[in-house]
Amino acid sequence: MSQTLNASTLLAVPLAPLAGSLLAGILGTQFGGNWIGRRLSHTFTILGVLVAFILSAMTLSSVIDGARFNETLYTWMVVGGLKMEIGFMVDSLTAMMMCVVTFVSLMVHIYTIGYMDEDEGYNRFFAYISLFTFSMLMLVMSNNLLQLFFGWEAVGLVSYLLIGFWYNKPTAIFANMKAFLVNRVGDFGFIIGIGLIAAYTGTLNYTELFAKAQELAAIDFPWYIFGMDAMLITVICICLFIGAMGKSAQFPLHVWLPDSMEGPTPISALIHAATMVTAGIFMVARMSPLFELSDSALNFMMVIGSITALFMGFLGIIQNDIKRVVAYSTLSQLGYMTVALGASAYSVAVFHLMTHAFFKALLFLGAGSVIMACTTTRTSATWVVCASTCPSPGSLLCWARSP
Repeated sequence: MSQTLNASTLLAVPLAPLAGSLLAGILGTQFGGNWIGRRLSHTFTILGVLVAFILSAMTLSSVIDGARFNETLYTWMVVGGLKMEIGFMVDSLTAMMMCVVTFVSLMVHIYTIGYMDEDEGYNRFFAYISLFTFSMLMLVMSNNLLQLFFGWEAVGLVSYLLIGFWYNKPTAIFANMKAFLVNRVGDFGFIIGIGLIAAYTGTLNYTELFAKAQELAAIDFPWYIFGMDAMLITVICICLFIGAMGKSAQFPLHVWLPDSMEGPTPISALIHAATMVTAGIFMVARMSPLFELSDSALNFMMVIGSITALFMGFLGIIQNDIKRVVAYSTLSQLGYMTVALGASAYSVAVFHLMTHAFFKALLFLGAGSVIMACTTTRTSATWVVCASTCPSPGSLLCWARSP
């Protein structure tokens, strides 16, 4: 790819996984008559993510050479002076995230072929994880808060479907409902922050918003908070960060993430490594021109991140389930990233986000292999202690699905 980024090429990055998801989800399930078998279902979805990864790698190469892209592709509606648009902004942060999301997703897709081989929902699972990839790509590539919010809610919806993938398992249904409700708490704060931005700036476009950041910083919030005056920029940033607390599982909105282990291992890897929990960190890094104008919001982030990093690490020590140990490790690592964001070390936070995506995906996929090795039969979604084949009954390695 040349140093000029092409809109059509960028549009193909999220649409390729979406096309694979639609083919597998409609033609590969009972909804569409199950016209295609398992082989074609995973072929379509893997091919879609592979195309997205190749194009993302080409985009990163062009960005390294100095190329940038920031254009609106489609105007959905205009309400007064507020434009609701679909567009892409590709810079170094976006290009890096595109490569991380697509590469980790591609590896998870390939791993899933073996892991879900005997599961009745094989095609449905591939449709979901490919849709997950599309949602995250729309989030990271957006050039406005409306599109970011679309991707934000889409990853939340697909995570709900995937955590409760084994819907005949009561604990999975409880876990996906818990994740959904806790994230609604965070998203309530997030949408208030977006609403305040729209009300006071009249735009949701990143470039136009950042150009008005200094004006926002000079406005007092019209209401008292806990009997004290507050700056508008501080209220906006804290509301946005509350959204990140839900998605990136920061204290006290962290409670849904350990329970997300009730879903199949491939989706645990995808949620913890490259998609949902990284969305909050990415959003704060993207909104850094706003956060830099509020010391109070930065201090708040640092305190929350420090609590999460320390105490979630302690909780991980006492777990006896292999996937929950890794899940609490994710919480602690996300706390480190949040502390870096609070210290204005955005490049450090994003660098750790990138490295964490790879090693955490490997840890989860390795945990899945260990679980598979200790599985006696794989025809049910009810998990029991495997006392018959494992040398240490009740240990964190000895789990199997009962017949």
